[in-house]
Amino acid sequence: MVSARRIARSPITWTLAVLLVLGLGAGLALAQPWRLFTNTTVDEAPPAATAPDAPTQPRVLARGSLISHEHDTAGTVVLLRLPDGGRVLRLEDLDTSDGPDLHVWLTDADVVAGKSGWFVFDDGAHVDLGSLKGNRGSQNYAIPADTDLTALTSVTIWCQRFHVSFGAAQLENA
Repeated sequence: MVSARRIARSPITWTLAVLLVLGLGAGLALAQPWRLFTNTTVDEAPPAATAPDAPTQPRVLARGSLISHEHDTAGTVVLLRLPDGGRVLRLEDLDTSDGPDLHVWLTDADVVAGKSGWFVFDDGAHVDLGSLKGNRGSQNYAIPADTDLTALTSVTIWCQRFHVSFGAAQLENA
């Protein structure tokens, strides 16, 4: 019979213990589960005409309502054309979970409700507008000038680390 003392002194036991601690540390660093309990609120003003004599304010091109995928997500997405010709994607009243490596994507995928819609957005074309500034509030994202908005008909809050949509909106022309 092998004694507990002998098992505790074994190099194999110590090697396994070290590997377990390292694996746990790496898993926590990757998943960042504490982010489920943190929030970052960003409240940016809507873009406005910059010159006082500008003839018009931004024009709404399309809009949509966010639905939940991997995490509860709500808010509105608005595509705006600025008087200078630039375009901006605006998230209004966003409310979703915080997460590791979240990005805002314009995509060509149809928004599908439920679990079957969680993974469709990286299958086709998408334009990454940058890291999500905050998981709550209203925020603006510049759209590159060469982006073809006729081909990109949805928006997703995309977790690049786990390749999953937190929430998405189908864009409807205004």
